[in-house]
Amino acid sequence: MSVSGRPGPVLRLIQALRESPALLWSFLYFFCLLSGYYVLRPVREAMAASADLQTIFPTALIAWFDSHGLPLKDFTLQFLFTCVFLIMLVMQPLYGWVVSRFPRRVFLPVVYGFFIVTLLGFYAMFDSGVPGRGMAFFFWISVYNLFAVAVFWSFMADVFSNAQARAYYGYIGAAGTVGAFLGPIITSSLVQRVGIANLMLVSVGFLISCVFCVWQLRKWAVLREREQQLVDGEQPMGGSVLDGLKLIVREPLLRWLALMVLFGVGIGTTLYNEQASIVRRMITDPAASTAFYSRIDLAVNALTLVIQLGVTRWLLSRFGIAPALLIPGFAIIIGFSALAASPLPLMVAMVQVLTRASEFSLGKPARETIYTRVDRQWRYKAGAAIDTVVYRGADLTFAWVHKGLSLFGSHVVFAGGTLVAICMTLSALGVLREEKKLPRDR
Repeated sequence: MSVSGRPGPVLRLIQALRESPALLWSFLYFFCLLSGYYVLRPVREAMAASADLQTIFPTALIAWFDSHGLPLKDFTLQFLFTCVFLIMLVMQPLYGWVVSRFPRRVFLPVVYGFFIVTLLGFYAMFDSGVPGRGMAFFFWISVYNLFAVAVFWSFMADVFSNAQARAYYGYIGAAGTVGAFLGPIITSSLVQRVGIANLMLVSVGFLISCVFCVWQLRKWAVLREREQQLVDGEQPMGGSVLDGLKLIVREPLLRWLALMVLFGVGIGTTLYNEQASIVRRMITDPAASTAFYSRIDLAVNALTLVIQLGVTRWLLSRFGIAPALLIPGFAIIIGFSALAASPLPLMVAMVQVLTRASEFSLGKPARETIYTRVDRQWRYKAGAAIDTVVYRGADLTFAWVHKGLSLFGSHVVFAGGTLVAICMTLSALGVLREEKKLPRDR
């Protein structure tokens, strides 16, 4: 109980979980989803940073680059991100075909079933030390991270109304943050004893739990659709496999959402790459740089959890999505402006924490509430296209933009980042203008 006599954030969460079984299953679902991802995320980072090219790339690819006089090791991340984007272009129509042809009770387990089966394949690859396993795993987890989370939030918009989303999405996000805490702890505790291959099996266990949660939550999705006379999600959606991209081109709200994500990812990619450059120059000891990064991750997760439990629900329920979309943009503009004047590691770390925490705790939940007020084509097709193709396209674009700006120094990089943050904030205003035109819950 708080000093004022009102229940504190944790007690409010417990009360909400008791009152809403759907929230409880959603909470468990997102916790398992992000726990499973963060168990594997350190493996991706280790593969991408490995000095052993045989671990990352197939022998034939290394030989091809060598024969053409190209230093593959100098462009490892650029090569990987470029390939990830191309893979997304292939996967998006395939995903569109699945959600168009199969009902929700089929395609949700199919998506997670695909990831479970492929994880078992990676268990065999890492257990036997297959060359090129690092590249294959980097591609896989980049696809998994975006598609699995996009499917989750699309499904949440089936389960909850707009009012419920504003009340609950902060709590559901907090479940993911707790999972983000637990995953690395599991990895650091087990990897030395059981090896990387067995971590794949740990993640499989979490994904199987996700499928069970999906099965439990279906009845609330069906109930909401019947009560509000919505399109039955237990029937195939139909349409074209490219409907998601077509909707983004055609609908103003989706275009603004895509632009907001584009510039938001641009901010994160620019800051991430320049941070790595600054740390590489100023913190030469590997142990010290590892500790620096770990403290940033800890601070991000701690701040995110505090905001999700204490602020997000209140802000969305009381004032709607406008503050949650605009506050991060204004804060990032101020932070990048400060970095343009003084790009020191401590200042970079502070802005990194602010940027990531505000996106996880405010920006993402606010955007996802919008999908509770649109039809399922928007949620499962357009929303997924924004979270996959647009996201990875922005990642790739700004990785190369940073490469060019970095030739002129950190001051220019962060000045450019300030302009990107302004564009993101203007896109948020466009989203808010179009969002007002949507119908309210029936």
